[in-house]
Amino acid sequence: MNASQQQSADSPVRVRFCPSPTGNPHVGMLRTALFNWAYARHTSGTLVFRIEDTDAERDSEESYQALLDAMGWLGLDWDEGPEVGGPHGPYRQSERGPIYADVATRLAEAGFTYECFCSPEELAVRREAAKVAGRPQGYDGHCRNLSDAEIADYRAAGRDPVIRFRMPGHDFRWDDLVRGELSFRAEHVPDFVIVRANGQPLYTLVNPVDDALMGITHVLRGEDLLSSTPRQLAMHAALADIGVGSGRTPRFGHLPYVMGEGNRKLSKRDPESSLAMYLERGFLPEGLANYLALLGWSFGDDTEFFSLAQMAERFDIARVNPNPARFDLKKCISINGDWMRVLEVDDFATRMLPFLQRAGLIGDVPTDRQAALVAAIAPLVQERIETLDQAPAMIGFLFQEGAAFTMAEADAVAMVDGSGSALAVAAESLQALSEWNTPAIEAALRTSLVEGLGLKPRKAFGSVRVAVTGRRVSPPLFESMELLGRDESLRRIEAARVRAEAAADG
Repeated sequence: MNASQQQSADSPVRVRFCPSPTGNPHVGMLRTALFNWAYARHTSGTLVFRIEDTDAERDSEESYQALLDAMGWLGLDWDEGPEVGGPHGPYRQSERGPIYADVATRLAEAGFTYECFCSPEELAVRREAAKVAGRPQGYDGHCRNLSDAEIADYRAAGRDPVIRFRMPGHDFRWDDLVRGELSFRAEHVPDFVIVRANGQPLYTLVNPVDDALMGITHVLRGEDLLSSTPRQLAMHAALADIGVGSGRTPRFGHLPYVMGEGNRKLSKRDPESSLAMYLERGFLPEGLANYLALLGWSFGDDTEFFSLAQMAERFDIARVNPNPARFDLKKCISINGDWMRVLEVDDFATRMLPFLQRAGLIGDVPTDRQAALVAAIAPLVQERIETLDQAPAMIGFLFQEGAAFTMAEADAVAMVDGSGSALAVAAESLQALSEWNTPAIEAALRTSLVEGLGLKPRKAFGSVRVAVTGRRVSPPLFESMELLGRDESLRRIEAARVRAEAAADG
């Protein structure tokens, strides 16, 4: 029995994904969501999607909706949370204020917290003094045991207190699901603030309170939160003492950092960090999810290409590597290209449509001819692109006619010695065709250019390819010319011939 199965046998697994709606979703956040989803599905457990939006100044509805859209786009469904509901709602912390206020009061009454009147300036002075003396620089407990008279004096001076949690003063040890046995010395985990002076509850309170009330059994989160785990453990012990939740402390597992260029942690400011870039470039959700799964986890052998369902079937926390995972955009693109090629052709054509529309090549409602062209070209281009945003440049020539057609790379190719005469011969052989189809076009061009002029196929067809498609790299030439049609193909070849001969004369 593996680790995941053992944990599932002990109790029903309940995990959570609890992002804050600030800014655009990023790949590190989504990797955390993916691992929690996979663990829940592997163990037949429950995934709770919770929104930590207590910071009114930074949170936004736009970001909240982006989170929901990101989860839906990736195919990560949740069992409890926004738009789904559940027995432990509401699932937005901004709607749970009375719950936190009640818990904060009960913690105070039980002696687990105290009022702290230290100003930011006083804290800074004492931290600097501790640094000089070589002592830990966390909060020094100045207000931990104030008398009633001292509290009255602070209040009379107009100071509003924050609420600090009273740490128990012992070392902390736990068996991390990813990193094994870990420990923190008590002096490195000082008393911490759980409620601001204005009464606003902080993450340090609301996160463990919600985990306790929602029955979370396993917490899979980023390594950057590792140092806060002792505080969570202490808070869960206090919550159990006052009867909040089941009294069971979740097991923690800290996922490895995702590193970017230069062996540094991938930053939200890095372009490859933002989900928006992958949406803009036309990554497939299957491809991105597949790659994110490889950032710190392995399938168990050399397999690197798998679906979400396959990941869920095989997911084992024991195979999460604690070492940093390096984000390689080239590999991500390559895996996306692999997924591009396993799509059903009709599915691929459907996913390509929005990018053709965005490029202005087809309308919001494609005409019958446009729809037919997309369906016909899809199997020809599917093997040649790795992201959907490459499609407009690759096949745009089919949707442009007359002056709308441009040859971005035509000049350099058309100026090659002999291009003008080769295009003239090509045009003559094509004009003589009684049928306009792929076999006939190929036979005519091979006979006239390869056999007739003695040109190598690459050179023989290169100038024709650019004349017809506007690019050195395109879908198969002969099939493309059939789709483009006789008249437009011949018109483009003639225009390129004139340009090439003018360049040669000039």
